[in-house]
Amino acid sequence: MKVVIQRVSSASVLVDGRTVGKIGKGLFILVGVSPEDNRMDIQWIVPKIVNMRIFGDDEGKMNLSLLDCKGQLLIVSQFTLFASTKKGNRPSFMGSAESTLAKELYEMLVEECKKALPNGVETGIFGANMEITLTNEGPVTLTIDTKNKE
Repeated sequence: MKVVIQRVSSASVLVDGRTVGKIGKGLFILVGVSPEDNRMDIQWIVPKIVNMRIFGDDEGKMNLSLLDCKGQLLIVSQFTLFASTKKGNRPSFMGSAESTLAKELYEMLVEECKKALPNGVETGIFGANMEITLTNEGPVTLTIDTKNKE
């Protein structure tokens, strides 16, 4: 599983002109699922997401987590995170999980985040064409890969 985490002051997702997810201060997360992913990947990554100390304290140092600052979370599925651009100019998405598995694990991730973060979790719609608007604060953008735990 790969995630791109962006610290935001606000973010929203529109589908067919309708807002389906919206947050204020918090994290906007893109989630990609591979065929090898399972529940263990979710159990490892959820604590990372909610406890990652990337929010500023009173001195401006990144010492606070999403839980500490009572931030919100907006989670969007993103199969293109597993794109391969090795050959030619057209990306291959063979590294992405098939839709049924990806949706199951995406929904499982959302549910685990809701358990860990009582302040609010919003989502996009799996498989939909979404319009994302966000204000990246910092900017702070991180990537995490559950198969490459660095």
